[in-house]
Amino acid sequence: MNDEPIAEKIERGENEKFFTTPLIIIFVTVFIDLIGFGMVIPILPYYANTAPFYATPFEIGILVGVYSLMQFFFSPILGRLSDKYGRRPILFISILGSALGYFVIGFAETLVLVFAGRIIGGITGANISTAQAYIADITTRETRAKGMGLFGAAFGIGFILGPAIAGVLSKYGVHVPFYFAAALSLANAVALYFILPESLKPNVDGHIPERRNRILEIFQSLGQKEFGVINLVYFLLVTAFSIMTYAFVLYTAYRFGYDPEHNGYLFAYIGVIAIITQGVLFDRLVKEFGESPLIAIGCLLMVGSLFAVPLVGPHSGGLTALLIGTAILSIGNSLASPALTSLASKGADERDQGKTMGILQSGASLARVVGPLIGGILLNNAVNAMDDSTLRRTFWTASAIMFFAFLVALYSMRLTKIAHPPQM
Repeated sequence: MNDEPIAEKIERGENEKFFTTPLIIIFVTVFIDLIGFGMVIPILPYYANTAPFYATPFEIGILVGVYSLMQFFFSPILGRLSDKYGRRPILFISILGSALGYFVIGFAETLVLVFAGRIIGGITGANISTAQAYIADITTRETRAKGMGLFGAAFGIGFILGPAIAGVLSKYGVHVPFYFAAALSLANAVALYFILPESLKPNVDGHIPERRNRILEIFQSLGQKEFGVINLVYFLLVTAFSIMTYAFVLYTAYRFGYDPEHNGYLFAYIGVIAIITQGVLFDRLVKEFGESPLIAIGCLLMVGSLFAVPLVGPHSGGLTALLIGTAILSIGNSLASPALTSLASKGADERDQGKTMGILQSGASLARVVGPLIGGILLNNAVNAMDDSTLRRTFWTASAIMFFAFLVALYSMRLTKIAHPPQM
């Protein structure tokens, strides 16, 4: 293998084709990583709620949120380490760490060990920014957006296949998906070690630019009228969606008696709806209506869905109503979320694109901590269990959050003056 960093070849004008071998390898690396991550979503709340753990709804909320909390704090640290030591070794070590985290959860006999596995996974799972940096290294300015789009595709497909695979494997034991995710990550790390070339150009003076405090940047962004409004709506949206993601598995187990297999298929269904909405409909709708109306419409769809879903049960709509409600939720999120990121990107200077997207995603990471914590408090009753009342108040709180986001989105439409009626 030629050990010359890819960045130097790009500077000389080499590797001008888009689908280079390193780009394909990093796509597969991220894709496999996201399959493992996606497998955990429909399994973890159910897993922690059963023997030998018997975690309360509040404990499960913390368990879900602690992963994103670790990601929030360690993502910039891994990014800085990758700037100094290279992308390849950081990706390799972090994927090995993900394997360790999955193994710890799978072998756990106490709730403390499940928490330990989630913390390890959150720390090492903060490698997404390093993978994005790798793509930035190996693409030109002209092909960078296309490269990041490929990165987004890996996310989407991984989130569809992950829950589906978890659903199938859970038939052989609720711990089996964790073992499989660990083995997948281990194989991914080995393949990366032997195949993936380094992308970072050596830094002769070893200087690493200082990075500002992420929490401070989020609060400062709220002082910027247009971007502050976009950031607030995005934070509210991710918070509400995280409440739903956390509570959904417990809701279907309680109301419908569904196990991880059923929930795996449901999450895969939600992912397919999201891919169709974003991949087929979104671009056409943006050209027709603009981003701002889609944000408002998406928020309103989520308000209605989050309000209606906890009213659905075997004798009140059944599976058909559940599929319709979750489809509306997925469509709403798939309209509002990319419209918000698109609007933020369009409003930022070309030189501040990375900073703008970084602040937006930092707020989203915090929202993925706040959402499960809110859900954990609301879903827990006086005897540390859930009931119909706590389910309703949990989903209805998420609905209220989205209604507030809808009102802010309406204000954003007036503020940015982007919404235009379709030309007749």
